[in-house]
Amino acid sequence: MIALFPGQGSQKVGMGKSFYENFPLARAVFEEGSDSCSVDFKKLCFEGPESDLTLTENLQPSLLLTSVAAFRVAEKELEFTPQVCAGHSLGEYSALVASGAITLWDAARLVRARGQAMQKAVPEGLGKMAALLGGNDEQVAKLCADATATAIKNHPESELPQIVEPANFNAPGQIVISGTKEAVEIATAMAKDLRIKALPLNVSAPFHCKLMKPARDSMNELLQKTKISDLKNAYIPNRTARISRESENIASLLSEQIDHVVLWKQSMLTALSSGHTQFIEFGSGNVLSGLMKRIAKDQPSADLLKLAGVTDVESLQSSIKEIAGWK
Repeated sequence: MIALFPGQGSQKVGMGKSFYENFPLARAVFEEGSDSCSVDFKKLCFEGPESDLTLTENLQPSLLLTSVAAFRVAEKELEFTPQVCAGHSLGEYSALVASGAITLWDAARLVRARGQAMQKAVPEGLGKMAALLGGNDEQVAKLCADATATAIKNHPESELPQIVEPANFNAPGQIVISGTKEAVEIATAMAKDLRIKALPLNVSAPFHCKLMKPARDSMNELLQKTKISDLKNAYIPNRTARISRESENIASLLSEQIDHVVLWKQSMLTALSSGHTQFIEFGSGNVLSGLMKRIAKDQPSADLLKLAGVTDVESLQSSIKEIAGWK
């Protein structure tokens, strides 16, 4: 059984509210997170406005608290104990809280600082991200290299180093690229010639590329000062896509994650090849469950795959019990 935790892109106003209203444990999660950052995340999550919720520095802790609240309720009410935890980008912090490596108090403060650092790393309007649909890993890597070379040639004196890189290997045929606005636009134009569909993403900064180096340096300093405890279960870091039980490298892996590609597809293939076929997503929406269906489609264990999403009290009482075979 693997517990999955989503990152940015899965949010919606109202997330986490049903857990907060029905379980004291969930209320304690939102209260602790709000107190740690001196921000009323309850109001942001339950009422919005969406414009405030989606600010990166607000969104990252809000998603963390929503996921952890759902997980802790399942942990207590159903005695749910995963063998492995995995989180997509920001979700890796949720996975590590669930695994006992980082306290909720520290994680909330860390992800708020992470959001602020990522936003400050690149001036607004100079970065861009896009989702490429239809290309394979090798095609997209070459596409990014060619687009970077063209952007450097066209803009030799630009304010930022011209670059576009793969940012998220999400699923077969779904790869997100990130970099300077000019380089990403060149890459999306080139993608059309390869019959790869390109969709610009509405994000506030070019995440998971070398332009995030200032944010990585800032977060590395904070992470090295953070107490990291032993893991209660295994987890899969975004940086390595390997199942790990080692806690000593967590701080370094989290800081490196900021300016490196998220190996989500590779992480889930590792889980499948290790014999895991039951996955439960904790948080807002079902983004990771959708990706998992695509990732597992052509795998030998595809017919054994079981997925559930825990987004509210109703889904907790139905999907999670059904998938795990609990009475």
